[in-house]
Amino acid sequence: MATTYLTRTPSSGAATQKATFSFWVKKTNITGTPNLFRMYTNSTQYVRIRFESSNKISFIIINSDSYVVQLISTQVFRDTSAWYNIVCNMDTTQATASDRAKIYINGERITAYDTAVYPPTQDANIIVTPSGTANVIGTQIGDSASYFEGCMSHINFTDGYVYQASEFGETDSTTGEWKIKTSPSVTYGTNGFFILKDGNSVTDQSGEGNNFAVTAGTLTNTEDCPSNNFTTFAKNYLARNPSNPTFANGGTTVGASNDGGTFAGAIAPTTGKYYWEVKIVNGNNARRIGIVRSDATNTNSTTGFQVGGAAGSTTIWTAAYDGYNGYIVHMDGVTRTQLGAYATYTTNDIIGVALDCDNYTITWYKNDVLIYALSLNATYFEGGVFPANRCDTNQTISYNFGNGYFGTTAVASAGTNASGIGIFEYDVPTGYTALSTKGLNL
Repeated sequence: MATTYLTRTPSSGAATQKATFSFWVKKTNITGTPNLFRMYTNSTQYVRIRFESSNKISFIIINSDSYVVQLISTQVFRDTSAWYNIVCNMDTTQATASDRAKIYINGERITAYDTAVYPPTQDANIIVTPSGTANVIGTQIGDSASYFEGCMSHINFTDGYVYQASEFGETDSTTGEWKIKTSPSVTYGTNGFFILKDGNSVTDQSGEGNNFAVTAGTLTNTEDCPSNNFTTFAKNYLARNPSNPTFANGGTTVGASNDGGTFAGAIAPTTGKYYWEVKIVNGNNARRIGIVRSDATNTNSTTGFQVGGAAGSTTIWTAAYDGYNGYIVHMDGVTRTQLGAYATYTTNDIIGVALDCDNYTITWYKNDVLIYALSLNATYFEGGVFPANRCDTNQTISYNFGNGYFGTTAVASAGTNASGIGIFEYDVPTGYTALSTKGLNL
């Protein structure tokens, strides 16, 4: 959501003993203090759910300038490759204080907290939805460090009703993973809501008519969702991405402020055939688009693992298409090979990448025209390969992994795609699909 946030101000409200919040979120930045939800009257009365700077989750309710609920997890949550289902509930009718406020992550109740303050009085009414209090999703207004960067989906709030995580998700019997219930059977109450449901935007799907508004930024729909997780890029993902790159639009738009920023995606397939597209947004035509083996590590705090880089980085396993001179460059852990030159690329060009992990090839296209098909050693694919890129100074590129967008702009005209997974600008090569969880499971 980056600098985008949503707001709603209830016209009426009341104190309540019970409430439940449920979010599905996918982070693309593990820095800052991103707010998921904030209900703010003043500094002495508010509700806040956010990731702390430590990447711990917190659920806080302050009433009359005192902590009524203050739960800060011991566990950290910094996986930028996956969706989290976060459920926070409050029920002061419970006899045991520690049962009066709970946090669940992907169906599992958190039991270990760095800080744990629970409602001290049974049956206490805690003001959660007072009249005139702004409900804010995605930031703390006025605090630039609190913007949530990533994707959100299926946000539920039940006013006066308490539910466990099992109402919003369930364990997949085949994979053992926590999966979404897209239409939970819950009662929402006067100020309850259900937004960002199945491609719908800020219109409340609960039946209560509690619609939100996009107050700042641009809300972009994406194919990336809890039921089909697409690869993205993210800051500091597994220490492979250096400090240089900047990430936006749910981790699909990437730029570099200094020379040589390199970065890798968050899904590394070992088998299958996958296709993605890269649009050159701005800058000159010096950049490299390709792959890197999953065991690559940073060789420099600024430039990272040198995608298709200089001869001194031959120990890295990478392959890339260089837009500055049209070279195809690959390193096999021992030697660096340079082929070409082929066509260069520049602003507004779209580079298609077809990765065949079964037959050990990678193929590049420029604006739907074949550039080169490179045969690789099977060793490249040991442990999987990530999509990877290098940007030079002040360059920006946008990836479409099947999300259907380059940044916030939808593809001009969707090409054919036999797998039906993802939306791309051009026709997807026969036998290829999107790099997503559904694509991986074909």
